[in-house]
Amino acid sequence: MATTKNTSYKVHVQHTDQNEVDSVNIEDGAMLHTNEALYMGHGDNNVIVYPQGGVKSLGWTRYDDSEYTSSNKLSLTDQVEVVMPNNANNVVRSHTSLDFYNSTSKKIIAENTNDAYIFTFVFKAEAPNANQTHLDWRLVGAGDIERVSGVVVFHKGNDVEQNEHILVQYYADSSFIADGVELKIQSHGGTAEIWDIIYFIQRTQNASLS
Repeated sequence: MATTKNTSYKVHVQHTDQNEVDSVNIEDGAMLHTNEALYMGHGDNNVIVYPQGGVKSLGWTRYDDSEYTSSNKLSLTDQVEVVMPNNANNVVRSHTSLDFYNSTSKKIIAENTNDAYIFTFVFKAEAPNANQTHLDWRLVGAGDIERVSGVVVFHKGNDVEQNEHILVQYYADSSFIADGVELKIQSHGGTAEIWDIIYFIQRTQNASLS
């Protein structure tokens, strides 16, 4: 008599949504499945086991400010530093699970220690005394992140709009994870105005998977 063998085995994994995954600690070795990923409990962490290196490990987010526009420009007083405003009225993400900026605290955030990021911020600017005025910007937080800074010079003349596109790279240490980082800006040599602010933040390495 011929022997029939079952060569198809199925393990039924509970299907859920991202909110539930974020709210529970999956038991070691157990799994949960969403439309985007397969999670396994491992060492008190919910680890993505599929897709490997996929949309959940890397990705980008974009945050557009709607408060300061061409009809409502942010005025910068000479030598008064402020946190760059961005109310994130419009947000675009490569994946719904990603968030690298908190519009309430106005802080740039990160997920894992030693994650690496590219941060692009753009805005429009002008100054009534362009020859003597420049803008200083810096990332403010604990540790080496304060070395990420720069200067914007006005090239087009007095009260002439110019576009700024600034790109920086950084990694997240434990202080970054705990407290977040602010982008601060100030005018030197005279007053200035900025508007149409956009943040684009891309994670280029997920340290939890490396």
